[in-house]
Amino acid sequence: MKYFLFALFYSFLIFPVQAQTDSSGISKVNASKEVKEKDFGDLLRSPDKKEGHKILRPTDTAYSKQKKQFSFVPAAGYSLQTGLAGILSANLAYYNDTKPDTKISSISTSITYSQYNQILLPLVANIWTAGNKYNFISDNRYIDYPSNIYGLRGRTDPNKGHQIAFKGIKLHETILKSVSKNLYIGIGYYLDKSWDIKVLDSVTRRLNNTINRQLGKEETASGFTLKLLYDNRINQINPKNGWYINTVLRDSRTFLGSDNDWQSLLIDVRKYVKFPGHSKNTLAFWSYNWLTINGIAPYLLMPSTGWDDQYNTGRGYIQGRFRGNQMYYFETEYRFNISRNGFFGAVVFGNLQYFSPDISKQFQVVTPGYGGGLRFKLNKHSGANLCIDYGFGKDGSQGFFVNLGEVF
Repeated sequence: MKYFLFALFYSFLIFPVQAQTDSSGISKVNASKEVKEKDFGDLLRSPDKKEGHKILRPTDTAYSKQKKQFSFVPAAGYSLQTGLAGILSANLAYYNDTKPDTKISSISTSITYSQYNQILLPLVANIWTAGNKYNFISDNRYIDYPSNIYGLRGRTDPNKGHQIAFKGIKLHETILKSVSKNLYIGIGYYLDKSWDIKVLDSVTRRLNNTINRQLGKEETASGFTLKLLYDNRINQINPKNGWYINTVLRDSRTFLGSDNDWQSLLIDVRKYVKFPGHSKNTLAFWSYNWLTINGIAPYLLMPSTGWDDQYNTGRGYIQGRFRGNQMYYFETEYRFNISRNGFFGAVVFGNLQYFSPDISKQFQVVTPGYGGGLRFKLNKHSGANLCIDYGFGKDGSQGFFVNLGEVF
């Protein structure tokens, strides 16, 4: 979720989220110099301790002491879909091997209560076994979520959104096995269930009945997945180079508890290049294609703006602004430093989204978004940034979009 964290930054900075690399993407194997970049931790530490941290190798005693790191962050946030929000988050990070190329494992959770009476409670785990042989991914969330929906029967007028409320649970479990360097294949089980769906708008009884008939009182999707992943990025938190290609085939079936049989295909491709080649600036490309390939997905699980797993697509528009059977999305972003020490940077971005066919096969147009933002270095070892963007879309849509870590 796009949150602006501004309370107790130092509690986040006490552990390197991905100490395996420094923020320039140089692995520990080749790192022998002091890190010269500055982050929020340097601002908070006393002047005699601002020389920078030495990059630690798995063989170092200090590294073994950092093997399990815990952080707790009480904070406040803002997003278009939540308004102001209070957040308590916790994270545990550790390694299951001492080899230099070991990937970091993490378990994180938080609780959020928003200005719009929304409750979000995620529990997310990304566990790597020794030698990076297996990857266990668990994405579990509970939400109590008053929010706006658009596009019922094909409407896309921004003034014709309707506020609904629902409770939901998401249980996504995946096991991946390494088949070659940076290439993984695996299977999973996905369960998504929404209930207590109701209209909150003060609309006519006729319109209220129409919306309720379209949505129903609850939705359930249950089925198995097949996943193929290729990821050769050196730093996954703030990528500077490499490819990320993730494909997920989801097969929801009534005999597993789904309301109906349907299948979807996700193709998520990202590419990062240095531009210019001698600089630390990055040109990033993102293609996110979320396709219903057979049957009809439940309305709240149809491809929709801002409803990807990280809620990051569609800067310039509120979550759920567009919805359809197929979502084609492309974004590019240019990331560059402003200060020489890497503490302060900026980005410019542009995106295009296309939903086809929509529920009524209307409004099959490409919708643009664009904007810019600032970057503040939270952790120079992991490269984690506080990202504050302002995006613009069609029909006057605009607002802040804030992330802890890069958008993609």
